Amino acid sequence: MAYENILYQRELPAAIITINRPRVLNAINHETIAEIGRALDVADADPEVRAVIMTGAGGRAFVSGADIGELQAMDTAREGFEHSRRSHEVIFKMEHLSKPVIMAINGYALGGGCELAMGGDIILASENASFGQPEVNLGIIPGFGGSQRLPRLVGRTKALEWIFTGERISAQEALQWGLVNHVVPAGELMQTAKSMVDTIAQKAPLAIALAKRAVYHGLEMGPRAGNEAEMTYFGLAVGTADRKEGTQAFLEKREPEWQGT
Repeated sequence: MAYENILYQRELPAAIITINRPRVLNAINHETIAEIGRALDVADADPEVRAVIMTGAGGRAFVSGADIGELQAMDTAREGFEHSRRSHEVIFKMEHLSKPVIMAINGYALGGGCELAMGGDIILASENASFGQPEVNLGIIPGFGGSQRLPRLVGRTKALEWIFTGERISAQEALQWGLVNHVVPAGELMQTAKSMVDTIAQKAPLAIALAKRAVYHGLEMGPRAGNEAEMTYFGLAVGTADRKEGTQAFLEKREPEWQGT
């Protein structure tokens, strides 16, 4: 599949999606969002891909934000809604992907870039990365999920502070508040992400998919309903051939041979 705004590479067991618009610091437009969605579909359908890594080209930015020229051309509330909806759909796709999505943030992750990062399952940041929701500086609000995911990650009061002030957040502060999982030197970022994929690839693929689904499904519910959902997903895992293989391999003190069934 041909792409104009991203790069898609199979470095098994990973698929790497690189947002490739370095001349505009990887600002995302309609076409870029659509290509990310198509690449996610390709990765999800590939049985040899065990996880997705998403990063930005050029070294200065993961995604610097939305394409301001595209935003400036919008005239109506309807256009704004459709722009937001298309982006939400791709980020929902990341959350519902059957495989983990690891974000490797290598520079600016501002506005839509911060929101795209928060759509990943695990966020790794280089030491020079920075985050923020500066939309109020443009007379708008976060439109790709920032008003919902940021409070769930860092808490309501800190999220509102960052959104109201539009301030830029360093990688270390993001780590302190739980926005990112790890901060590593820039030169080690991709290798750290690939090593994490290698670790995940040693686990049962269906168990990974069910665990991810249980977490995201549970976050949409209250505690009681979430725990009941977990019971269902646990039952599905117990019924797999991989569960039988995993427990048998443990008893026999050998490495399991996962079949994904």
